[in-house]
Amino acid sequence: MGKALIGAGCFWGIEEYFRKLEGIKKTSVGYSGGKLISPTYEDVCTGNTEHAEVVLLEYNEVQLSYSEILDHFWRCHDPTQINGQGLDIGTQYRSVIFYYSDEQKKVAENSKNELQKNISRPVVTKINEAKEFFLAEDYHQCYIQKKNLI
Repeated sequence: MGKALIGAGCFWGIEEYFRKLEGIKKTSVGYSGGKLISPTYEDVCTGNTEHAEVVLLEYNEVQLSYSEILDHFWRCHDPTQINGQGLDIGTQYRSVIFYYSDEQKKVAENSKNELQKNISRPVVTKINEAKEFFLAEDYHQCYIQKKNLI
């Protein structure tokens, strides 16, 4: 099993997008990349913790490669929008890839460079080493599915 940690706006929609992909075995939404230990949603929404809303993906590497996950990542949000997606504005909604290994870092950088070759606006997605992942509150997990919004 592989794992990937990405942020691409509000974690509800991103989780739902990836949850449906063949090869994804588990999704968890939470917070990463900040300075506060065990932040709450309310903490993150202040913009003071530096956390991003993220989705932790556990996947079968035989069915889905890390590179393919990144292909989906680029498609499911606007990586040229700084600190936000659509009407969701703030640093918690930034576009970010957190890598767990040097290999993931290399794949992410190459993927970003390839995308940039094909679009005119700058890709602002950050590629950072994974920090601690803090699981979001239970009501955020599979939120769209729970609310029958699909």
